[in-house]
Amino acid sequence: MNLLTALTAQLTATAHPQPGGATCACANTPLADRPDATVVRHADTVAKAHAPDTDPAELTLRLATAARLPDVLLAPLTPTPAPLHHRLVTFWPYGAPVDPDDPDAAPWEAAATLLARLHRTPAPDHSLPPMRGPAKAAHAVHRLRTTLSAAPHPAAPPVLRAWRALPAWARAEAPMPGTPALCHGDLHLGQLVRHPTPDGPWRLIDVDDLGVGVPAWDLARPAAWYACGLLPPDEWTRFLTAYREAGGPAVPADGDPWPALDVPARALTVQTAARALTKALAADRPLDEVEQALVEACARMNPVPHQLTHGFPA
Repeated sequence: MNLLTALTAQLTATAHPQPGGATCACANTPLADRPDATVVRHADTVAKAHAPDTDPAELTLRLATAARLPDVLLAPLTPTPAPLHHRLVTFWPYGAPVDPDDPDAAPWEAAATLLARLHRTPAPDHSLPPMRGPAKAAHAVHRLRTTLSAAPHPAAPPVLRAWRALPAWARAEAPMPGTPALCHGDLHLGQLVRHPTPDGPWRLIDVDDLGVGVPAWDLARPAAWYACGLLPPDEWTRFLTAYREAGGPAVPADGDPWPALDVPARALTVQTAARALTKALAADRPLDEVEQALVEACARMNPVPHQLTHGFPA
């Protein structure tokens, strides 16, 4: 029995624990099936098989954090992960995702407000691990370098130069600077769902990268897309304004936000460009317009200002 089949069977039993539940007529809907995550929905329950290298103790701490912040994060249905096919599995209530076909309805204000609440929450007393944003960026660059060893690409040099110019902490080679805050670690619109109803409140999902660290990292993806010309200025302004109005500590309450956002935005640009190049090489296809814009943004990056290389201004 492969992982997807076994996960679906365990999900069905969890969604219908009563006798005869395993023979229900509910449809099973795969939501993701990647090497780092397999996700299946059955009725109003979702099961996720996490990446093979997931640490069970760290994942349990992240689940506990989500459970105690139900006004910010979708709460898990079970407090600890279950082993299955050498993977860790967690169970969640289903939430309605952002509609990718309706960009005008993107919940930028909701995302910003949830982030501000998360960042203002005191870090838990237990040893929550660092948020995994820099580690994920480093992994994306490592995969690109591995791919380039067999198939060089002319767009790679500016991406790798931009990566080397980042401070060590942004490359996951040194501790993150400043006073740590509780961070999501991988914020994008796909990490929001409405629960418990399709018109209910928005909640953040995916605790795999949750931890303590530099809160500006959670604003870095929309900041990077805005800087690359891929996010309209009004949407960026809506997001940043809502974050500030909610008391988010990652940027100053007014004035120029970029001294705080510059390094994380650069890192997310490099990460996204590295992933795009890796996928294009694997598929033996040219870069599309968005991917090319990310590479060009890397090529335009000047050296990181010295005052930002060791952290952010106070």
